Amino acid sequence: MKIAVPATQDNMVDQHFGHCEFFRVFTVEDKKITGSETVPSPAGCGCKSNIAQTLSQMGVSTMLAGNMGQGAVYVLNASGIEVYRGCEGTVDELVQEFINGQVTDSGESCAAHEHHNPGGQCGH
Repeated sequence: MKIAVPATQDNMVDQHFGHCEFFRVFTVEDKKITGSETVPSPAGCGCKSNIAQTLSQMGVSTMLAGNMGQGAVYVLNASGIEVYRGCEGTVDELVQEFINGQVTDSGESCAAHEHHNPGGQCGH
């Protein structure tokens, strides 16, 4: 399984998918992180870029994100990537919480690109 997380330089979950600096992509086998790589974020809005196709071609099946617009959710879902919104904290801890079954989707999407999910916690 591969999990992608929009990230900042200080290894925190970026609170807006479409404006992140890069994505960390984790490989998970037998409920353990076995590797990770960094994928540069394309220029422009996430839903209008090719990032969903790029991540899908890499084998990513899950996106753990701070928040994103409904267009991005649709594009990721159409590429076979399940989305969990409302995530925050350090990227590595978040992925481990997901592996442990402690992450759920907040169900909330950004209404505008300037909106951030205040205090969303991925349901953990």
